[in-house]
Amino acid sequence: MYNKKIFKDNLLRWFDAEQREMPWRETKNPYYIWLSEIMLQQTQVATVIDYYLRFIKRFPTIESLNDAKEDEVLKLWEGLGYYSRARNFHTAIKDVYQNHNSKVPNDPDQFGKLKGVGPYTQAAVMSIAFNKPLATVDGNVFRVWSRLNNDDRDTKLQSTRKAFEQELQPYVEARSGDFNQAMMELGAMVCTPKSPLCLFCPVQDNCEAFEKGTVSELPVKTTKVSKKTVKQHVYIVKNKQGEYLIEQRTAKLLNNMWEFPMYEATSQFNVNSELGMNIPFLTKPSYKLKHQFTHLQWDIEVFMAEATVDKQQVNLPERMHWMKFEDKEQYNFPVSMSKIYKFLKGH
Repeated sequence: MYNKKIFKDNLLRWFDAEQREMPWRETKNPYYIWLSEIMLQQTQVATVIDYYLRFIKRFPTIESLNDAKEDEVLKLWEGLGYYSRARNFHTAIKDVYQNHNSKVPNDPDQFGKLKGVGPYTQAAVMSIAFNKPLATVDGNVFRVWSRLNNDDRDTKLQSTRKAFEQELQPYVEARSGDFNQAMMELGAMVCTPKSPLCLFCPVQDNCEAFEKGTVSELPVKTTKVSKKTVKQHVYIVKNKQGEYLIEQRTAKLLNNMWEFPMYEATSQFNVNSELGMNIPFLTKPSYKLKHQFTHLQWDIEVFMAEATVDKQQVNLPERMHWMKFEDKEQYNFPVSMSKIYKFLKGH
């Protein structure tokens, strides 16, 4: 086994010199660090930066976010996806405001009980903000640690995560936040999934996979479950005043966000059955798109009404609304609906 101290020293020396500039690395405010970790889940750094800066400008303190309405929080999150992250974070901040005197708990057990805080977020925030000796294990760390140790354990298993956390524990007794960030940075910048830059790796001398020529075979992950595909029909209804019909979602996925009325293609429901009237639509879709979720894909076809309708003759259900086209920014639209909106804008 390689010398632990030399390995850690080499890694931290590289990180101190080569780490990327990120706004959340310029602060020790645990609220900001926590926000960044939530935003970075399933999302690339380049995408997150602008969202992060807008969010802390609008909600610079825990108190300001506590006072915010969910709609406004989701609006600032629009386009980042995985909206349950925003809802859980908002709920957790209210908990911090009410039960922790508006201070992010520095006790890992207390912090871990907050809504949406799993083992990774707990370790990341506690180590980076408070230097607590907790090891983070994300996709980057799985890859780096598997290769360093030529370890072929299945990284999809919870038992492997637990084992990695224990094996990394000696390295986080000091400078824990820096070590965790260095491991993640190495995975993001050097020890990449494909075509890793082994010749530039600061800990190449410690890498058993490099020595044995097995880098491309690691980490080992079980095959991903294939995504379910659901065909969706979207109906574009416009009234004589130029307003568009929109509907607030009640499903758990993207709950409470707004959309142009959408129903599964195999469903007996459509916009006419919901409105109790007969609006003729073009028989061929005017626009098609696909939208990916983690375990689901929507294949969406957009159908345009053949003519405008008289809104005085339409009795809208409570969750439906007429939207002026220029007022779109007042509503929380998921990415797929924003794409449809852009299509409509160009036609």
